[in-house]
Amino acid sequence: MTALSRIIDALEDSPAQGAQALDAARLGFLEWVFATPGPVTARMARDALETQAARDAQSPAARAFVGCVREVCTCVPSSAQRRRGARGGAWLN
Repeated sequence: MTALSRIIDALEDSPAQGAQALDAARLGFLEWVFATPGPVTARMARDALETQAARDAQSPAARAFVGCVREVCTCVPSSAQRRRGARGGAWLN
């Protein structure tokens, strides 16, 4: 089982609602970023969103986690943007 699936499974078991669900999701997101060997890229986030575990997320905490992963896809500049002068890399970890 991948780290992403394990994290989503744990969040599915969480009774957290509202702000607590978002906090649990953020912690799960950080766990995913730091448990992933090498840099986490926007492409990896897009691949993660295509997994069955991400598509089937039901609990508020699991859905919030998927939302955190989805944000990576929209926040990380593309390589073309970096070439035009944006500073910094696209890695999250």
